[in-house]
Amino acid sequence: MKKLVLAASILAASTASTFAADLAARPYTKAPPVVAAMYDWSGFYIGMNGGWGQSSTRYDWANFLVRSDNASGGTVGGQIGYNWQAGSWVFGLEAQGNWADLSRTYVDPFDPRWSVGTTVDALGLFTGRVGYAANNVLFYVKGGAAVANNSYWAALNNIDFINVSNTRWGASVGAGLEWGFTPNWSFGIEYNHLFLGDTTYNWTNANWRYTSVGIRQDIDLVTARINYRFGGPGMTRY
Repeated sequence: MKKLVLAASILAASTASTFAADLAARPYTKAPPVVAAMYDWSGFYIGMNGGWGQSSTRYDWANFLVRSDNASGGTVGGQIGYNWQAGSWVFGLEAQGNWADLSRTYVDPFDPRWSVGTTVDALGLFTGRVGYAANNVLFYVKGGAAVANNSYWAALNNIDFINVSNTRWGASVGAGLEWGFTPNWSFGIEYNHLFLGDTTYNWTNANWRYTSVGIRQDIDLVTARINYRFGGPGMTRY
């Protein structure tokens, strides 16, 4: 009996060793790729802005007397736009409208009876922009059309002899930096320069000494912006 049990044990051990040797090596499984989230700038957005502006105005009194003045003040408004993202490049269109209070009155130091002034009370920008996204930080440049609502006046002894309000169109260029601090909210800083060109106004009372005034105007804007983008979570990349 003992011999029979010993023979059976030896046979079982030999069979198990042979079966283990015949097993194929366990196949290697590659680890799944690491998925990193990438901030998505694409989609519609709406926001608010506020900051500071300065209007640089040159008066040319019938090609006789030239005077330049800077009128500065605050501005606040809103913007709406759309972005397309292709890899790290972001392309967009935007419309912006602002209320402003850029005003200045100049009194002639040689003849204080005379005074002139200007006020910019509204601004608009219609621009395209191109940016480069470092994940949730966007650097961009922009350019397009600009519009401003202006008032100009000139007075002698505080009596207006010219008082003109108009809407002037021109061009704008700018640059900005925007930071996405949540998947849908972003904060930015932006600078714009508006070129509003030259315009000549004729006085309605031709009995005055001068009969026309030419006005050339540029505007600089520095604003902080906050935007809400409509859309889902960020894109993924491998």
